[in-house]
Amino acid sequence: MEPMCAKRLETHLMNSVSGRRNLGLSLAFVAMIMWAVLPIALVQLMQGLDPVTITFFRFFLAAAILTAYLSFRGRLPSLSKLLFPRRMFQFFCAGTLLAANYALFILGLEKTTSEAAEIIIQLAPMLFLLAGIWIFQEQFSRPQCYGAVIFIIGLSLYFTHRAADLCINFSDYGEGMVMIAAGALFWAGYAIIQKFLMAEFTSGEILLIIYWIGAGVFLIKTEFSSLLHLDIYHWGLLVFCGLNTLIAYGSFSEALAHIEASRVSAIMALTPVITSTIVQIFPMEGVSIEPMYLLTLVGATMVVVGSMIVAVAKKEVGCVRSIKQD
Repeated sequence: MEPMCAKRLETHLMNSVSGRRNLGLSLAFVAMIMWAVLPIALVQLMQGLDPVTITFFRFFLAAAILTAYLSFRGRLPSLSKLLFPRRMFQFFCAGTLLAANYALFILGLEKTTSEAAEIIIQLAPMLFLLAGIWIFQEQFSRPQCYGAVIFIIGLSLYFTHRAADLCINFSDYGEGMVMIAAGALFWAGYAIIQKFLMAEFTSGEILLIIYWIGAGVFLIKTEFSSLLHLDIYHWGLLVFCGLNTLIAYGSFSEALAHIEASRVSAIMALTPVITSTIVQIFPMEGVSIEPMYLLTLVGATMVVVGSMIVAVAKKEVGCVRSIKQD
C-alpha cells in the first residue's frame, strides 16, 4: 500500500465513526466504570479463590458467551481466514500476551492496592502510543511529549511514599508494582498485534479467539475443587468479573465505532479517579486503601492529566506508513 499522509489518515478515521456522539460517550463511560470497579471486585474475590482460577473463569465465561452470541448472529470467524501459519502465530502471541497481562495484574493486585494497580496500569496505553512511533511510524507532537513527561513525573510523585518498598527493601508491595508494570508492557504488545489483526478480522472475532486461548493457558492450573467452597456472594463476584471482561472490551470496541479514539482514550484516563473515589469513600472489608498525602494527590492528578493530553493532543503533520497484511 502507498504511504498515507497524516491528514488523509485523520480524515479516514473521522469518516469511519458513525458520529453518534452520545452513544459513543455512553459506551466509553460504561467501559471505564467496568475497568474502575474490576480491581475492587478482584481483591474481594481473592479472599475465596486463587488468582489462576479467577483468571481462567474470566476468560472462559467471556469466551463462552461471546461464542454463543456470534454463533447466533452468524458471525463466527471463518476457518479459511485462520489457517495461515502467520495469522495463527499472531493470534497465539496476542492470546498469551493478554493472558500474561491478566495474570500479572491480578498477582500484582494481590500484593498492592486497587488504587495503585489502576495508576500503574495506565502505563499500558502510554507504552502502546510510544510503540506506535517505532512500529507504525506515527508522529508524536510536542504537546503529546509534554503530556508524557507530566505522566512520568506524576507516576513518580504518586509512589514517593512507597520508594522504600521499591528501591530499598523491595517488599511485596514493590514486587506487586513491578508485576503490574510488566503486565502493562504485555498489554501493549497485545494491542500492537491486535492492530495488525484488525486489517483482516473484526474486534469480536479477535476477542473470541484470544479469550479461548487465554482460557486454555490457565486451564491446567485451575483449582476447580475450590469452587465448591464459594458462597453466593463470591459466586456473584466471579460471574461479575467474567461479564466485566466481556462488557468492558465490548463497550470499548463499540465506542470506537461511534466516536474518535482520542475521546475514548481521554475517558479511559479517568479510570484511576473512579477507583480511588470508590475505595476512599466506601471502605470495604479486605480492600486496602492508599494513604492520601499531598504528593499522592498531585501525582494522581498529573497521571490523569498527562494521559489525557497524550490521548487528545493532535499529532504533527507527517506521513504514516500503513502496514500491509499478507
